[in-house]
Amino acid sequence: MASAAERRPFWVLVAVTVLLDRVTKILAESALLDGPIAVVGDTVRWQLVYNPGAAFGLGDQLGSVSRWFFLVVAAVAVVLLHRMSRDAAPQDRLRQWALGFVAGGAAGNLIDRIISPRGVVDFVDVGIGMTRWPTFNVADIAVSCGAVALAISLWLEDSRRRDLDAS
Repeated sequence: MASAAERRPFWVLVAVTVLLDRVTKILAESALLDGPIAVVGDTVRWQLVYNPGAAFGLGDQLGSVSRWFFLVVAAVAVVLLHRMSRDAAPQDRLRQWALGFVAGGAAGNLIDRIISPRGVVDFVDVGIGMTRWPTFNVADIAVSCGAVALAISLWLEDSRRRDLDAS
């Protein structure tokens, strides 16, 4: 079990992710009331969207209970990610970073669900013409990057185990 000092990267990344997510969402809500702002032509733009469902608009079919359902899911996820951080090997910095990013992103979107019945604030809009990726935010980026890093960490751990078993 990792000590508090060994889990420091986890907590620092959670805090930095939540802070960056909150600041960007507050800025988006104040700056994007009049419509989208082009960043790179029409390919990348800032556009204010409120998402009451899960990432990328999933869960819209749950209706009015989606806010509370995803609030509970996010809270449980943060607790489980903290436990995974606590149980991770102390030398596995990649795992601590990955878990910190995922937990920070989940916590950032959880805060939105708590403070606003409109849903999670999304503002990064990417696409070409009418073909667009679902609008997202800093928390979503952290969750996605953290999930990839976690998969790499788990793959590396599995590779090390196989190498030890083969010797």
